Amino acid sequence: MAKGTSGGEAKGGLARPVQPSEDLAHITGSDPLPRSQVVSKMWDYIRSNNLQNPENKREILADDKLRKIFGKDKVSMFEMNKHLSNHLK
Repeated sequence: MAKGTSGGEAKGGLARPVQPSEDLAHITGSDPLPRSQVVSKMWDYIRSNNLQNPENKREILADDKLRKIFGKDKVSMFEMNKHLSNHLK
C-alpha cells in the first residue's frame, strides 16, 4: 500500500462523488458522480449534439440545456469546468 493511502475508497479530488444541479442533471443524470465522470458525460453530450465550433474545436456552442449551465451562448473548453463547478455540490 502506498504511503498516505488508507486502502479504502478515494474521498477527495476528482474521485469524490458530487451532486449535479437540476439543470446539469438533464445531461449527466441525477445520481452523484465523480467530477471526472461529469466532465466525460458533458463531452459525450457536446460531441453527440455537434456543439463544438467547427472552426475552433476549443469553443463550445451552447444549446438550450448548456446555456442554463454556462449562462451564455459559447464558452471555451477551458471555461467549462469553472461553469460546471457552479452546478456541483
